[in-house]
Amino acid sequence: MRGVYTSVNDIRKRVFAEVARLSYDYKDGDLSQMEHIPYRVIPGEVSTYRESVFLERAIVKERMRLAMGLPLRKATEHAPVSIGAEECVKPEKYYQPPLVNIIKFACHKCPDNVVRVTDGCQGCLAHPCKEVCPKKAIRFENGRSVIDQEKCIKCGKCISACSYNAIIRQERPCAKACGMNAIRSDEYGRADIDQEKCVSCGMCLANCPFGAIADKAQIFQTIQAIKSDVPVYAAIAPAVAGQFGPNLTPGKIRSAFKALGFEDAVEVAIGADLCTIEEAKDFASEVPQKLPFMATSCCPAWSMMAKKLFPDYANCISMALTPMVLTGRLIKKEHPGCKVAFIGPCAAKKLEAGRKSIRSDIDFVLTFEEVMGMFEAKEVDFRGLEELDPMEGASGDGRGFAVSGGVANAVVNCMKELYPDREVKVERAEGLAECRKLLAAAKAGKYNGYLLEGMACPGGCVAGAGTVQPINKSAAAVNLHKKVAANAHALQSNYKELLEILEEN
Repeated sequence: MRGVYTSVNDIRKRVFAEVARLSYDYKDGDLSQMEHIPYRVIPGEVSTYRESVFLERAIVKERMRLAMGLPLRKATEHAPVSIGAEECVKPEKYYQPPLVNIIKFACHKCPDNVVRVTDGCQGCLAHPCKEVCPKKAIRFENGRSVIDQEKCIKCGKCISACSYNAIIRQERPCAKACGMNAIRSDEYGRADIDQEKCVSCGMCLANCPFGAIADKAQIFQTIQAIKSDVPVYAAIAPAVAGQFGPNLTPGKIRSAFKALGFEDAVEVAIGADLCTIEEAKDFASEVPQKLPFMATSCCPAWSMMAKKLFPDYANCISMALTPMVLTGRLIKKEHPGCKVAFIGPCAAKKLEAGRKSIRSDIDFVLTFEEVMGMFEAKEVDFRGLEELDPMEGASGDGRGFAVSGGVANAVVNCMKELYPDREVKVERAEGLAECRKLLAAAKAGKYNGYLLEGMACPGGCVAGAGTVQPINKSAAAVNLHKKVAANAHALQSNYKELLEILEEN
């Protein structure tokens, strides 16, 4: 489903646009327009997507609350949609857990790991499915296979044995996408998130075909800050390349964000260069002298997973600050008193920015999808924007952080220049399920002396839950953006000047 524009994407975009419009128009404490938003998103009297237009609007109400950073309401209690909404007016409001939420009455109660026989069964004479079943769970009725779900252990042998591919395994899409096994069923068969396991990667919300899962957003708060007297800078992740379509060229990105009210836009790839250099130096000094291996630090969901599941190896995760934090710190050093909004593809960055140690560097986190709603609310026409000097200063390797393998590649290139006699062995994984396998193998000693790169999203940051464009298309755009960088590697950028800014008192 990733990369296909669906009705779920359309509803999300419309909700984000309405919340952005509400915030741009907000004044004098009046949030009464919240009551009208569901009727604009779902107009008319006849339902389009579900069995009832009232259900559709009820779901939009909860989506709207999450988009404003508010918690879901309980379905068992009456409460106005605007309850607690006055909290949104505070630009300093941070996310309150949980970040990723399931709107229960939007959940379809999808089958959870069930092996089924489809109409493709030909009732063949050989009956290989029955012959290979270790639990005798398959019988034949009217010549067709029938699986006894009470006996079935979901081993999948019947699936492999069927010559007609008539037996399938149905899995809940959100659970299948979750590399932390954090999705379970509640007492009513609906999806439920084990928040102790969840690392907020957002893959469940990106893969739910019913749009029942959503994360909280800071659209309203960011716009309120923009409308204040304090300048707000947009720190834009490298995955931005191509995200907003062909009409938003690199030369128009700064114009586009200024049209939203931002003071200016800075590319986070600058912070990626600094992160690259720090990780290269740390790897050279600590592996294998102090640590058996070192893992990259820029993906917060990967880092959180490693620390949750492999606590004894938490010190093997690089201590380098992430590109987001480094860029935010740079902007605030150069523009004291300003606020910084990180614009990127990632849901987990929202939690990273909420840490007490990070709050002074990053004030807001918005995804590309949420910002697209802001562009729609302001009716920004990319074609008519002025071409300004593009965001620049970063290396091609820094921009390459957005795709799987890019972080490790940047560190290796840096190592070649700093320590030309040092060999760097690399292994990487994308998707948390594969990342877990990677760390399990590292724990067993398979990757001693290695640099390990982990990306929670299959494909890297270009596949984040908050992206707009298809993954392959975005990856191609990032690679093109890498090629036009003034410098190829981190050490060729103006990193010394940036370090001096960071070190200023």
